[in-house]
Amino acid sequence: FRYTRDLDRRGYAPSLLAATKVRPIDHFSGLQTEMPQLSSGESLAPFGNVADYENNLKRLDGYVKYMDAAIGRMREGLASGVTQPKLVVRNMIEQFDNLLAEGIEGSTFYKPVLKFPEAVPAAERERLAAAYARFIRERLNPCHERIRDFLRDDYLPKARDSVGLGQMPGGAALYRYLIESNTTTSMTPEAIHKLGLAEVDRIHAGMDKVREQVGFKGTRQEFDKFLTTDPRFVPQSREAMAAAFQDIDRRVRATIDREFARVPRSPLAIRPVPSFRERTAAAGSYQNGTPDGAKPGTFYYNAYDLAARSTWGFETLFLHEGIPGHHFQVMLAVEDARLPAFQRFGGNTAYVEGWALYTETLGDKLGLFTDPYQLYGHYNDEMLRAMRLVVDTGIHALGWSRDQSIDYMLANSAMSKTDATAEVERYIAIPGQALAYKLGQLTISRLREDAEQALGKDFDPREFHAQVLDSGALPLSVLEDKIHAWLADRTRGGQRKPAG
Repeated sequence: FRYTRDLDRRGYAPSLLAATKVRPIDHFSGLQTEMPQLSSGESLAPFGNVADYENNLKRLDGYVKYMDAAIGRMREGLASGVTQPKLVVRNMIEQFDNLLAEGIEGSTFYKPVLKFPEAVPAAERERLAAAYARFIRERLNPCHERIRDFLRDDYLPKARDSVGLGQMPGGAALYRYLIESNTTTSMTPEAIHKLGLAEVDRIHAGMDKVREQVGFKGTRQEFDKFLTTDPRFVPQSREAMAAAFQDIDRRVRATIDREFARVPRSPLAIRPVPSFRERTAAAGSYQNGTPDGAKPGTFYYNAYDLAARSTWGFETLFLHEGIPGHHFQVMLAVEDARLPAFQRFGGNTAYVEGWALYTETLGDKLGLFTDPYQLYGHYNDEMLRAMRLVVDTGIHALGWSRDQSIDYMLANSAMSKTDATAEVERYIAIPGQALAYKLGQLTISRLREDAEQALGKDFDPREFHAQVLDSGALPLSVLEDKIHAWLADRTRGGQRKPAG
């Protein structure tokens, strides 16, 4: 608690606030990307009775006020010279265009009144449907028009052409703070960049072994082209993509007790990314469920541009976003009422994303990666996280351009240009966040190695995983202290506790 609050407090330094508060939204994490999903009736917000429907309208009223206030903050940024990159602004304009194009009854915000639960009386349904249509017509769509027009007509012409924080007033100091807050380390951008280059080389060696295993005679680049162009690796339909993830889910559940004694009570739903944000969304994401189990955790897969999706990456994506990745880490904490709220619902990116990336390395232990192409997909995703160390620091500390960053990712992986572009534009929008994955994974993997060496034949992965997960998301330094204290107790003859 002390570590996290001190880090937060330092984030309110006037110099950092001047570089952050005037950029309240972006195309990746702005409130306009979250509120439609929250209000759709398919997310965490409940729509079980009349009060729930009324409460959603109150939330949307607050959303309208927030977006109008965001315009005011961005006007302050225009005056101080601190703006979002033009690239980010154009993406936001497109998002608002997409929301407005839905109209009223086709709006994502209108969906809850298309499927009332039984608890909403018939006499109330017509009134609520009319209220939602009126709110969208008179408040919501005009709000989206105001901010879209402001971004297009006033903000975009004066937004910066550069994409890196290092080229924005106050940006270099902000980036150093974002590295610390996202990774819970004090590493410099230069050290992270160097580590990333080394990891890229190591992972390339593993990729080469797989290429030899399948008997491919060409170069790594030719193999990458084969993997991204051969029709056998392209999902045939959105339905086939859904079925593939359902199959992986079944196979993982059949082997999960090899590594885990505790599993969440909450089920995992598997759904496509909503259409209004699929073009700029990542290949997959996770939305946690509610503590009472009323809403399940959800793994979202992106079915936009099917030709750019590769089936050989499906197993690794599911491990990371679903089971035992984000779903286990998030819901085991959320469901544990013994933990204080900040441990149940809080956390840091290095732990959360480091854990999810670590679970990708468990694929062979859970009966996956028997297909060498899926193993290559694992290396390819690990390569993505290693490249993030190179590209994120390249953009924000070394002056790399958008195109230079995309070219680097294409040259060192089998990513499609669609995915590489979305990734790079994500790093531009939320600097430092992508660094946390690899640095967190390397820490957890090292702690497992420490435990295996210290405990020898007494090492039980289920016990280790319980130790990592049963305190909620911890800063990496705190996690290291916890695991080393546990190992010291165990090796001194301390009583072994059941794994779960």
